[in-house]
Amino acid sequence: MTPQLDVAVVGAGVAGLTTAHELRRAGLTVRVYEEQPHVGGRMHSFRHDGWTVDTGAEQISPHGYRATWELLDRLGVPRGDVPRIGAGVATWRAGRAHPGVADRRAVLTGAGLSPPARADLARMLAWAARRRAGFDGDRPERTPLGTATVAEFAARYHRDVHDYLLQPLCGAFFGWDTARSTAAPLVSLLLAVGPAAGWRTCRDGMDLLARRLAGGLDVVTGRAVHRVATGRDGARLHLGDETVTARAAVLAVPAPVAARLHAAPAPEEAAYLAACAFTPVLKVSCLLDRPLAPACGRPAYILLTPRAEDRVLSCVIADHVKHPGRAPAGKGLLTLMADPRTVPGLLRAPHTEVVGRLTAAARRYVPDLPSAGRQYFVHAFTHGLPEASARALRLRPAFMARGPRPVEYAGDWVMLRPSSEGAVRSGALAASRVLARLGRRIPRDEESIRETA
Repeated sequence: MTPQLDVAVVGAGVAGLTTAHELRRAGLTVRVYEEQPHVGGRMHSFRHDGWTVDTGAEQISPHGYRATWELLDRLGVPRGDVPRIGAGVATWRAGRAHPGVADRRAVLTGAGLSPPARADLARMLAWAARRRAGFDGDRPERTPLGTATVAEFAARYHRDVHDYLLQPLCGAFFGWDTARSTAAPLVSLLLAVGPAAGWRTCRDGMDLLARRLAGGLDVVTGRAVHRVATGRDGARLHLGDETVTARAAVLAVPAPVAARLHAAPAPEEAAYLAACAFTPVLKVSCLLDRPLAPACGRPAYILLTPRAEDRVLSCVIADHVKHPGRAPAGKGLLTLMADPRTVPGLLRAPHTEVVGRLTAAARRYVPDLPSAGRQYFVHAFTHGLPEASARALRLRPAFMARGPRPVEYAGDWVMLRPSSEGAVRSGALAASRVLARLGRRIPRDEESIRETA
């Protein structure tokens, strides 16, 4: 049977859309299938009565996101549409917010750390700086930290470094448990992105990149793929009452979903897919009738709430501080992120229960929240963020060394780099592997963002 498509991509998140974008530029016929009614995946945003609500990712950095910026430039996105946030990150300790987290001045200002911990933070930063060349964000399995967990790495230093810095960062930004997740990807990312003061957001929602990519592609939303099998001519996608044939398929979905969809992955693929566990993520968006935010000595758009202080929340995000366009004039928008250990018990709870639990905890930081709350939205991701386990690090080299095959994979889990940069790089890599097998070249201006195995 003659294949209907050159390539079928499953998943319209940033990884899948990047894959399709590059393959289409190479002259192939590509179609993207997305189970949800919208594109963006974990970088989706929606609009409601003048509010712009990011359901997933919150920011990008001017450093460490080279492939993301090059893709934005190619799509014609002005830098003005990705402005600086202009506020920092604070952490809660002993009844108040301490600004300056992820800031170079933290060793002087404290940022919630005790004086002995500041000295150990300086020692940790000096250690990382001396070994910076050994931290490659695209190859976390090769760093000097090996498979040490975040907790094991932090044990070298004062307890505060873990309790009031590394654990809050892991919990808020990745949904990680420091006793399970390895330190190498975290340290690699922190070294790459630099201080929080330079971080940026998208003016009209974090789905900007996904919307721009999808605008030039054949994307079918609301269409679930149930199974993908390989054959003599490529791949077959089973979509319930329809079968689609393609010369190649790319599964741009979380690793557990890819393992379920792919009928017969090769042994090294199956092993890595099984090792790439995902942590669930749960958050509540609070639409407010006035711009409330946690009180802080300096402007902060994120307040980290360490597990040592709070077992319900991991952070409070003031989205209208992140960018004033997230809320109508005179209104506010807060995001309440659940602590990773709280999420499993609430993931399938009624939304009223989730809202009640998280807003009750948030009153400690924003006392007027109950009187200002206008409407609440719950966002739950069963497969929230890839957790870089020791087993995944050990198995990744064999997975990355495999030859091109009819079914490829894309997603930040491929890179063990939970970010849009990881998604873009994995998409470029998947496209290059497909083109190598089908005998087509990537256009020259795309080679710069292609990740090489």
